[in-house]
Amino acid sequence: MLEQAYDVVVIGGGPAGLAAAASASDNGAARVLVIERDRELGGILQQCIHNGFGLHRFQQELTGPGYAARYIRLVRERPTIAVLLDTMVLAVSADKTLVAVNPRDGLMSIAAGAVVFAMGCRERTRGAIRIPGSRPAGVFTAGAAQRMVNMEGYLPGKKIVVLGSGDIGLIMARRLSLEGCSVRAVLEIMPYSNGLTRNVVQCLEDYDIPLYLSHTVVAVHGQERVTGITCAQVDGNMRPIAGTEFDLECDCLLLSVGLIPENELSRDLGIDMDGLTAGPVVDQLRQTSLPGFFAAGNVVHVHDLVDFVSEEGETAGKYAARYARGLTGASGRLAKVAATGGVRTTVPQVVRLENGQTVPVRLYMRVSKPERRVALQVTSNGRLLLERQLPVAKPGEMVIADLPADKLAAIGDVITVALRRQGGEQSE
Repeated sequence: MLEQAYDVVVIGGGPAGLAAAASASDNGAARVLVIERDRELGGILQQCIHNGFGLHRFQQELTGPGYAARYIRLVRERPTIAVLLDTMVLAVSADKTLVAVNPRDGLMSIAAGAVVFAMGCRERTRGAIRIPGSRPAGVFTAGAAQRMVNMEGYLPGKKIVVLGSGDIGLIMARRLSLEGCSVRAVLEIMPYSNGLTRNVVQCLEDYDIPLYLSHTVVAVHGQERVTGITCAQVDGNMRPIAGTEFDLECDCLLLSVGLIPENELSRDLGIDMDGLTAGPVVDQLRQTSLPGFFAAGNVVHVHDLVDFVSEEGETAGKYAARYARGLTGASGRLAKVAATGGVRTTVPQVVRLENGQTVPVRLYMRVSKPERRVALQVTSNGRLLLERQLPVAKPGEMVIADLPADKLAAIGDVITVALRRQGGEQSE
């Protein structure tokens, strides 16, 4: 078995992993390794040929491959970074030894001073949401269809229905319309869209594609190939309402029904997991509950913008390098971040407090339901640490707030994050 040793090993060569590797190198890691299971770097960005990327990071509107190329260049320009493509990590042990395999080198044992998890996420499938009906050809996840169209040059069908209003589904509704397909409808089980507002406008409204809120698929028709679907309105418990059913003719059903962080390796290590985000519990340095193991990007929580994925990757890479060099450990007091009052999730889930901290703590949050004219309040020990007015808050759009460094000394054992309506009433 081939044996190797590195200061920092990054698992995943997407936007989070590339940013982590470049940051680790810039912060003193003498040997950095990126392990990617695909045949090229860039991750999901390579199939996202639409624009809209990079407005925060580069103040430019880039395509997905254009954004990925910037970070690939950063990695390739740094001689301290090695890359293994077409390589699968089979196991990671608590002593930071990885077992990986690829067709060229065979089985490898890789020792690391610190590990960064950046494996991204995968799509929920038809089996995960239990749509009744037969199993004909023509049912795809939206991401699989995106790769098929943008990278392989095939159309999944000509008459399309999209289930779920996540960003990938909205973007594919537009993409397939541009290819001459007839997109019959987008169905969403929730009473609101789960995508970015700009995607609802640019991908559906601009193309006159109907969006049916509080609707779902109750049957898929066809034997060899999809011939249509039956959909129905749902009630407050997301159960189909009898008598509201109607049929839509289609030869393709795309599923955009949520993303799941890829955390099999994290779970096998016994790292503390967050049941709501489905990712590891991390502090503001992106260190997990197991010292020396860091995580960033969609493996921690599903983001809406890749710019913030890269930002998290840079943070994880920086502190992984510092850990490998013995400059950062697991010291300091931990304060739990409690999401309440209309805030569903928050990352980081804990804040590590040490004397003399001078760096603000950035909180990434998602709300439970759409809200208007609310205030985000962050409190601890009965003190208001931060208040920010939110004209609109939606589950599909991340809320970001920075805790000033000069307020960190006032933090107790718990930091509470909540939404308050006008008049001080807490959101549900």
